[in-house]
Amino acid sequence: MPSALVLIADGTEEMEFTITYDTLVRGGVSVTSAFVPDITSETAAVSPPAAKCSRGVRILPDTYLDLTHCGPDKYDLLVIPGGAKGAETMSSHPSVQELVRKYIESNKLVGMICAVTIGGTGSLAAKTSKLPKQPLTSHPSVKDQLDKDFEYVEEPVVISKNLVTSRGPGTAFPFALTLVELLCGEERRAEIRAPMVFPANTPF
Repeated sequence: MPSALVLIADGTEEMEFTITYDTLVRGGVSVTSAFVPDITSETAAVSPPAAKCSRGVRILPDTYLDLTHCGPDKYDLLVIPGGAKGAETMSSHPSVQELVRKYIESNKLVGMICAVTIGGTGSLAAKTSKLPKQPLTSHPSVKDQLDKDFEYVEEPVVISKNLVTSRGPGTAFPFALTLVELLCGEERRAEIRAPMVFPANTPF
């Protein structure tokens, strides 16, 4: 069974986390959520707290982020959702930067969605992880910050080898379905999409 690690922090965008998590589970992926603490916090990593997301929804993660148990030897996919504060926390966390590089180097999938202002995941996590110049997308608000370092594409979902990027809450479903397809195949994507009952002519 394919497996995925979905990161979460205080300030994570609820829709980007829950839609991705839920859709992956529907696809038959074993999903684990890991809490990324603010590096300025002195909270002991004993039991993960409930993450307070960007709109106030609280979600209880499965575990704390731990390089020993969260690497590409354990999971097939690493997902980094957006949300201004959460994305800032994740993109500035050394362990997240290291994980992104390790997953990419191990040819495992990395999914990044959104980019809200300067703290957006699509920009800073890719930049701080020192990924090479390649096609990607993000929230439109940070397009200008990405043009010099990456090949910016204004599409809902962009696949560049094993890096998958997307734009925001409104593109969370095509983002998640794309991840299911890459992990489980095109037929599985179609199987789980139908019962979701998207409006007719939905373009994904």
